[in-house]
Amino acid sequence: MTKDVSSFSMDFFRLNGKVAIVTGGNKGLGQGCAVGLAKAGADLFIVTHGKEWDETRTLVEEAGGNVHFHQADLSDRTAIKQVVSECLKIYKKIDILINNAGTIRRAPILQYKEEDWDEVMAINQDAVYFLSQEAAKVMAEQRSGKIINIASMLSFQGGKFVPSYTASKHAVTGLTKSFANELAEHNIQVNAIAPGYVETANTAPIRADEQRNKEILSRIPAGRWATPVDLMGTAVFLASQASDYMNGHILAVDGGWLAR
Repeated sequence: MTKDVSSFSMDFFRLNGKVAIVTGGNKGLGQGCAVGLAKAGADLFIVTHGKEWDETRTLVEEAGGNVHFHQADLSDRTAIKQVVSECLKIYKKIDILINNAGTIRRAPILQYKEEDWDEVMAINQDAVYFLSQEAAKVMAEQRSGKIINIASMLSFQGGKFVPSYTASKHAVTGLTKSFANELAEHNIQVNAIAPGYVETANTAPIRADEQRNKEILSRIPAGRWATPVDLMGTAVFLASQASDYMNGHILAVDGGWLAR
């Protein structure tokens, strides 16, 4: 159906009445996405590995959102099904899924351990696939939904000392496009955010390395690392009606890194 330009409203960016699952939403980038969605009007179902969620609860509630926390090991496929069923039990629907949970293991490739490969791929790749699949079943019945995956600069590049992370983030872009192709007919949009270098716990070792930090900053036209705040607007946009015709896209938010 063709929409007249006069029908556009800033309300297209609002998420009032929407329910969002955010994995790894208790800190860092996931916390930023969760709070951003809450500020736009969404209610949150936040999946975490641990139980350190008091700060995020306060931030979401101050933003006016309802929030429920669910502890789960996303490398366990049974636990993934429970995430969806528990969210439905509480909120009765799922409008938005942000696959943010991730992990990283650093080591030279010649010494890289098999268990490190398996652990990273289980969370960064397999959990994205299986949780998206389960959430999409619900969204298809609703005839609407938004799935937002968190990719990386290493979805485009090779990096060093992080072979499993790089492989998993390349996989995220492929899964994003594959799901987008199949789910578009159900009015489900699937996109990914590829953050540049963000100040999070995962990047703390790099930022602590003075030489490596200097090298990174020299390549970022913006001249600084991102913070989770820099990603909040992008998450809200991709979760909202304003992005209804965007599908299968990998949106870099990188301070100009890829353009350099």
